[in-house]
Amino acid sequence: MKRGKKYQEAVKAYDKTAQYDVAEAIELVKKNATAKFDETIELHVRTGCDGRHAEQQVRGAVVLPHGTGKTVRVLVFAKGTKLDEAQAAGADYVGGEELIPKIQNEGWLDFDVVVATPDMMGVVGRLGRVLGPKGLMPNPKAGTVTMDVTKAVNDIKAGKIEYRLDKTNIIHVPVGKASFTNEQLSDNFQALMGAINKAKPASLKGQYIRSAVLTSTMGPGVKLNVLKIAQ
Repeated sequence: MKRGKKYQEAVKAYDKTAQYDVAEAIELVKKNATAKFDETIELHVRTGCDGRHAEQQVRGAVVLPHGTGKTVRVLVFAKGTKLDEAQAAGADYVGGEELIPKIQNEGWLDFDVVVATPDMMGVVGRLGRVLGPKGLMPNPKAGTVTMDVTKAVNDIKAGKIEYRLDKTNIIHVPVGKASFTNEQLSDNFQALMGAINKAKPASLKGQYIRSAVLTSTMGPGVKLNVLKIAQ
C-alpha cells in the first residue's frame, strides 16, 4: 500500500520499533495527526485470548470521561412507557416492530448504537443478520439490553463505548479526537485500559495484553510499553 508524503515524514519522526509510555505516545500521535479533518485517536490491543472459546471472550462497555468527540445516534427498541422514557432521555429514534422492515428491506442504518428492552429482543433478534455483522446487536454485557433505557441513552450520549475482541483477538476502540488535550486523551485511555484489564478472562493462561498501539485515523501507529499498561 502506497503511503502519502505526510505519513512517510511522520514515520521518520520517531522510532517505529520502540515502545513508548502513554504520555509520549499521545504526544507523538497528536503531532502526526495532520489531516484536514479532526482525526480519531484509536487504541488497538492485541490479546492472548482465544475468542473461539466462550470463557475467553472479552466484551464490555465503559464511559469515557471526556466522550469520544463524536455525536452518537441512538436507536431504542421499546414499547409502552419505555418509548416515552427513551425519547425524553434524548434517543434519536424510538420504535418497535414497525422499524423492522425499514432496516431489513430498505437498508436504513442511520444510527450508531441500538438499545432494546428485554421484552423487545424477540423482535430485534430478527435483525441479527443485518445488525450482527455491523456490531450493532444489543447485548446485556454492553448494557444495551436493559429496562433502564434512560440510563442507557444518557451513558451512550455521555461517551459510553463498547469494546470486544474481533476475529483475530484484537480490541479496537476510539480514545478521542486529535483536538482533545493530552490530559483528556490520557484520562480516556486510563478508563479504557482499566476496563480492559478488569475484563481479563479468569481461564486465560499466559500473557493477556500482548501488544498495544495508539494511532490516529491517517497517521502511523505508535507502540505502547505493555508492561506499564497491563495490570
